[in-house]
Amino acid sequence: MSAVLPTYARSDLAFDRGEGAYLVTDKGDRYLDFSSGIAVTALGHAHPHLVKALTEQANKLWHVSNLHRIPEQERLAQRLVQASFADRVFFANSGAEAVECAIKATRRYHAENGAPERYRLVTFAGAFHGRTLATMAAGGQAKHLQGFGPPVPAFDQVPLGDIEAVESAIGDETAGVLIEPIMGEGGMRAVSWRFLQDLRALCDDKGILLVLDEVQCGIGRTGRLFAHEWAGSTPDVMAVAKGLGGGFPVGACLMTEAVGSVMTAGSHGSTFGGNPLAMAVGNAVLDVVLEPGFLDHIAQMGLKLKQRLVGLKDEHNAIIEEVRGEGLMLGLRCKVPNQDMVRALRDQRLLTVVAGDNVVRLLPPLIVGEEEIDLACVRIDAACVALKSDALAQA
Repeated sequence: MSAVLPTYARSDLAFDRGEGAYLVTDKGDRYLDFSSGIAVTALGHAHPHLVKALTEQANKLWHVSNLHRIPEQERLAQRLVQASFADRVFFANSGAEAVECAIKATRRYHAENGAPERYRLVTFAGAFHGRTLATMAAGGQAKHLQGFGPPVPAFDQVPLGDIEAVESAIGDETAGVLIEPIMGEGGMRAVSWRFLQDLRALCDDKGILLVLDEVQCGIGRTGRLFAHEWAGSTPDVMAVAKGLGGGFPVGACLMTEAVGSVMTAGSHGSTFGGNPLAMAVGNAVLDVVLEPGFLDHIAQMGLKLKQRLVGLKDEHNAIIEEVRGEGLMLGLRCKVPNQDMVRALRDQRLLTVVAGDNVVRLLPPLIVGEEEIDLACVRIDAACVALKSDALAQA
């Protein structure tokens, strides 16, 4: 029996190495990876620029703590500011930590501006913001909250896309609205760009903050550096992680100067956040993602993959009900159990991820090319044929 806590339903696969869009098991079997460690290995496996950056830093300095200046942290923060709406950045180790920082900063903004009673956030049904007590409560999903006592009482959930419900939920204690531009765990449900614009206008009207969770959809995943850019609407606070480290644990909370100015010394902290190793890799990721043409490549590959998936849906409409998502953050809503679909795809040596609403997530690395997309679609087709064959055999 493994000594590892059994909190994951793991497959029996164990991988020994990775090469670009592929993973190789300890037995030498080669899999096409359209899971990317749940949208984390944004530049694929063993990307030479990331390997070089990490190796060089590992030979110099690993950790000093935030008691001292970390030049590479300052550099990465400045680059994120220059490429976004933000003026200030706090570095953490994960998406959940980045969202926690966003929640704290939103509350403190109001407290420091004479309204300490404003601490609640409006959130959306089906959301996922992390596994800490606060972020679980923000997500509000019963399956995550069960067995952990009363949820943190600071969140008011409304249906996604219902601006009137949002307005009705805003009261004297409301500090802001927290939303994912595309729900990953929640079923690859994309928020309409108009809805994001309406939320921005509503927050401005009510004097509250718009807080975005771009942990999964940020860092180029949709073909823009951040998904909200498609809406032409900016937040006050935003959490990012996953792809920012390309596989190394990195999270960040970006915020405007108005919010950042209230987060003074001692108001928040992280022992490992922004350490030299993480910052070296984060800067290397931005080196690639911000190269001219790279985001255009993501958009082009995303469009090609989505078009191919729509064709597969039409051909296998007994298996696939709907294609969802944007860029290289796509999902298949299935008519068979999504776990069955994931297993059938794994049998074809294609790795994917389940999501809510019976969806299978397709999250290829951002470096994916036409050859890998074509191969993935061949394997999806074969998986659908196998599932139909199994259904006929059981009839």
